[in-house]
Amino acid sequence: MKLTDLKQVEKAVGKSPAPRDLKVIDHLDEHAVRWLSHATFGFLAFGNGGKVRITPAAGEAGFARPVGPASLAIPLAALDHPALCAVGSSSGTLFLVSGMEETLRVNGTVSAIEDGTALLQVEECYLHCAKSFRRSDFWAPTTVQDAGCEAAEFIRRARFLVVASSNASGQTDVSPKGDPAGLLLIEQDGQVCYADRPGNKRIDSFRNILEQPQVSMLALIPGCGEVLEISGAAELLADETLAGQFEVQGKQPKLVTRVAAAEMTIQPSAAIQGASLWPARPTPEELVPADIFKAHVKKSKESSVHAKVARAAVTLPGAMEKGLELDYKKNMY
Repeated sequence: MKLTDLKQVEKAVGKSPAPRDLKVIDHLDEHAVRWLSHATFGFLAFGNGGKVRITPAAGEAGFARPVGPASLAIPLAALDHPALCAVGSSSGTLFLVSGMEETLRVNGTVSAIEDGTALLQVEECYLHCAKSFRRSDFWAPTTVQDAGCEAAEFIRRARFLVVASSNASGQTDVSPKGDPAGLLLIEQDGQVCYADRPGNKRIDSFRNILEQPQVSMLALIPGCGEVLEISGAAELLADETLAGQFEVQGKQPKLVTRVAAAEMTIQPSAAIQGASLWPARPTPEELVPADIFKAHVKKSKESSVHAKVARAAVTLPGAMEKGLELDYKKNMY
């Protein structure tokens, strides 16, 4: 069955147990600034006029440079496809730090381009959980090499995926996905499917697809210097037969996204090759995900009773750490 409204999606995957934006802040705080100072790689998506496309980006640590709490400066030379970035475009970004399983998501708008540098106006900032990186075993490879295969074989070997989508208002978001090889993506009759796995139930990409179905995706084989770019119109399906093909550890996804691929191309990524992602380097001691989650929850502007209760809960010693580890242990699939 094709899902066509938010109520159907929430019935399938469940509602978030907490306010949707509880961990989202509208600026770059000291934790985000520290994260960016260590980030050497990211995925940047740009949306304009109902279309969205995503590109890898990389540079020296701190290549994405905060300009005060509300702006982020990124050199266009860091992007594999700098022409995607245009003034007025919405932007969704996902920044990686070597060895870290969490990622920093920063969304906003391209406010200016000067002297080869794009200035992004920050509207949302938050840390994303580690599940997609754990499911994909993203940091395991030790060498970078070309895939040396066609798209169908690349799909079978891929373990990590980033999905860029935008809503009717033009706001863009990047969502990471991860699964074992052979279970991340399935190709059928020119269409590509991926599963929804347990997460924080923000369902950003689902909300976007319901409003504006065009998506742009990059599939990765960790350790490979190439990416598979897939773009097309997406639809959300609650189909037991299709979900059964994505079964892991005896568990099936509640929802599958199917993309009618208008384009599917393998291309080398200068950003991936230049970032030397593998082998992973030691993680920075000053980046403690639980502390970042706690700080962002406390700074959130959510004012509901649930938000107040959550803010009080995260002040309990060890509560956030225990909650994260329990979630990662019990709710991976």
